[in-house]
Amino acid sequence: MKKVLIPVTNHATLGETDQANGTYAPELTHVVHVLKAQGIAFDLASPSGGQAPLYGTDTEGDEVNQQMLADTELQAKVANTLSVSELDISDYDAIFYPGGFGLLSDLATDSQFAELAATHYEAGGVIAAVCHGPAALLPITLSNGDALIADKSVTCFTREEEIDFGTINDIPFLLEEAIARKAAQYRKVQPWQELVIEDARLITGQNPASAHAVGMALAKHLAQ
Repeated sequence: MKKVLIPVTNHATLGETDQANGTYAPELTHVVHVLKAQGIAFDLASPSGGQAPLYGTDTEGDEVNQQMLADTELQAKVANTLSVSELDISDYDAIFYPGGFGLLSDLATDSQFAELAATHYEAGGVIAAVCHGPAALLPITLSNGDALIADKSVTCFTREEEIDFGTINDIPFLLEEAIARKAAQYRKVQPWQELVIEDARLITGQNPASAHAVGMALAKHLAQ
């Protein structure tokens, strides 16, 4: 059985504000829904382990989010994420980073997860991320000294979407700018439209509307 590692944030607020935050639930649930439907196993991990903070748990109008937030397996994994020190990266066929503003404050600079991801990618593994999830790609440096995304086409949550969402003044840094400075090519479409980019074994999605398609692209890679 194929298995995906899903690193999530321990940071429970939007930047340094007191606004509740963490991992954006629909970006987790829509991808996990695809994985479970395809018979792909998954683990959740975080820098410190334990309970993972989620937001976006108001499920009105989102049947997949509602279904998966009630899923007992996912509930247990959210409540008891593995710590980075417990992981053997060779157990996994792919890594998926869901979004949410929380990871801008931890996974975006976490060297331990970055080292595991570099090892995984260089061993032939697949890496996927959606929305703010690509922030976790920033610290990943390969053994040749190059950034993982230095020769890749990548997308992520955009400046326009930050403005629309009302977060532009509270985020720790502007992800679009950070990604555009480091990647070979940064691409985006109109705000809130689906965009998924596959470049070799790296899959990125622009925003919440792209989560399902990221999950499908990831499942396709794992089926090959």
